[in-house]
Amino acid sequence: MSPANQSNTNHLPFLLTGIPDLEALHTWISIPFCFTYIMTLLGNGMVLLTVALDKTLHEPMYYFISMLAVIDLIFSTAVVPKMLAVFWLDSREIGFEACFIQMFFIHTFTAVESGVLLAMSFDRYIAICNPLRYNTILTTSRTIRIGLLSLARGAAVMTPLMWLLTSLPYCQTRAIPHSYCEHMAVVALACADPAVSDLYSVIVATLLVGTDSVFITFSYGMILRSVMRLPSQEARLKALRTCGSHVSIILLFYIGGLLSMYLQMFSFGLAPHVQVLVADFYLTVPPMLNPFIYGLKMKQIQEGIFKLLGQLVQLSVSQAEKDRSEAERRRHHQKRIDPIVE
Repeated sequence: MSPANQSNTNHLPFLLTGIPDLEALHTWISIPFCFTYIMTLLGNGMVLLTVALDKTLHEPMYYFISMLAVIDLIFSTAVVPKMLAVFWLDSREIGFEACFIQMFFIHTFTAVESGVLLAMSFDRYIAICNPLRYNTILTTSRTIRIGLLSLARGAAVMTPLMWLLTSLPYCQTRAIPHSYCEHMAVVALACADPAVSDLYSVIVATLLVGTDSVFITFSYGMILRSVMRLPSQEARLKALRTCGSHVSIILLFYIGGLLSMYLQMFSFGLAPHVQVLVADFYLTVPPMLNPFIYGLKMKQIQEGIFKLLGQLVQLSVSQAEKDRSEAERRRHHQKRIDPIVE
């Protein structure tokens, strides 16, 4: 393809097909995705508000939880609104730049979440294995720097991949058999050999996920060894409960990601719509479940949420009483004025 034709073609929008072979059911399929998105907004928003307002939660562990909540909100918002537009309004067109921006957000914040999960495992390792030095090692400023470093790392490794992908020529067939700009589905539309971008993405995924998962496994292995040495069974159970929510999120993130990736690479005889649904649920369900895992597993977050809800209820009740008193005052005032007017 000539450079001029490539340039012209690469300014054309892509078309998202939604769920292949299930287009007639898009309205019904949209219901669970809409529900998960609403719950994601409510759950993660509540976690962020609770940590921000409750000063007893201004600790590194809860800052990392807040980072995960922000990641989940960005992650879902990058995908679900456009997905629902495809399902509800048949708005299948997505601009060339918008498609790769969406892909950039998905891959970048996947890498950022992996980095934050690694930081959380380090946080629990210090808290359990070296508790006397916890406050000196993990200060607030260091916690923020770790979060920013995870963000910078994700953006730094994904920017070259986006440059490689956008520099490829794309054919006139612009239909992406997916409900979002999934990496492999988009690359399959390229008119040139994407070997370089494929090699880069494999190397980056292997190094990032492989390195992070190895260090996370090592951290929790050391934590488990230390916990088993505690003399009190109650202390052991408390330490295990503290780490339980983190381990649940880690398993959900890595196992779900691997399952989604391998199903996109190898069909295993599954129908295309099954592969797409698995990928869609991987992007939408974990962000919804994460805040509920915190609420169920972590007593401090649970107490903070109940305290916040209690304050909101009390505020609304006092406001209602104030409005009622104001209405009563106006009514009495009107009664005094009416005889004078008559």
